[in-house]
Amino acid sequence: MVHPFRPAPHLKREAQRLRRAGIDSWEELAGLDDARLRHLAASGEASEPRLILLRGQARLVSAVGLAPEEAALLLHGGIASPAGLAAADPPQLQQQLGRLQRRLTGSAVPPVDLPLVLSWVRRARQASGRSPN
Repeated sequence: MVHPFRPAPHLKREAQRLRRAGIDSWEELAGLDDARLRHLAASGEASEPRLILLRGQARLVSAVGLAPEEAALLLHGGIASPAGLAAADPPQLQQQLGRLQRRLTGSAVPPVDLPLVLSWVRRARQASGRSPN
């Protein structure tokens, strides 16, 4: 599924800078190297650390097929790449994300369940060529 390129509102300046540079999809952002991100941040219109964060989100969205909000949750939970997700222990990750979600949203959003986390890890392993075990 192709997700529209709509970074979170708190990353508005970074999204605007990326669009001015002609980058308007998660896939394009995922393919940027460090030098290009530094160049985009050099104008002062965007923060390099935030661009790096967005690129990590984009890599999870494009390589694993996650929704942008799922990728953002994983980033906040310490999973910054498809390889990191592929190496994760699903029950431990589900517990970690559940704690994080409760701190961020309280009970407003249902916590991620183990079958969902298992599907994310499985897709990341397929994307990275790792065995499913």
